[in-house]
Amino acid sequence: MEALQATGAAASEVDFSLFSLFMMADWVIKSVMIGLLWASVWSWAIIVDKWFSFSRARREMNRFEKIFWSGQSLEELYQALSDRPTSGLSAVFVAAMKEWKRSHEQGAASHIGVQVRLDKVLDVAITRETEPLEKRLGFLATVGSASPFVGLFGTVWGIMNSFQSIAMSESTNLAVVAPGIAEALFATALGLLAAIPAVIAYNKFSADANKLVGRLEGFADEFSTILSRQLDSQGGAR
Repeated sequence: MEALQATGAAASEVDFSLFSLFMMADWVIKSVMIGLLWASVWSWAIIVDKWFSFSRARREMNRFEKIFWSGQSLEELYQALSDRPTSGLSAVFVAAMKEWKRSHEQGAASHIGVQVRLDKVLDVAITRETEPLEKRLGFLATVGSASPFVGLFGTVWGIMNSFQSIAMSESTNLAVVAPGIAEALFATALGLLAAIPAVIAYNKFSADANKLVGRLEGFADEFSTILSRQLDSQGGAR
């Protein structure tokens, strides 16, 4: 009974606050914890940035589509947007219109050649607008997949320290074992803290990016069809 009371008293003297666990850890576990905390903070920064940028992209696309399908002249819309496109859709529109106007200014004789060049310009514009949408999503995927294993490494290292403490003290006293185990569990918790939001955010933003890219591709097909009809109906002259 006295031995149990002594063990409890010794264990109660150990500070198990998060800061104390970090300070008690050796340099390996500290490195793991700092790395996981940095990954978590950076992941949340990306999440917040992507949330606002995707919301802004959807609003701008909706605004452009409303104007485009309102019946406004393509030339007037091009003049309004040529200097500074306001969305991915408007950038695709401006790129296609520049090629359209350049082909007519140079007196292109082949309608097929004009159509082929327009399709290529649209593809390049879509690729250019897709890159910012998918930017830094790879980091979220990496954090989501790697953080649990990094945390597991810290866990294994902490348990090894606990066994070394047992061997050195030749005692299984809770006060000897508990700090190392607590450090190990703390590393695991930090790994999950970094991984879970990153995985959820990556899945969501990947789906959102695919939807936005789908809208770009759909608009490009529709706009290419409109220009193709104008080529057919006007004999190559706009």
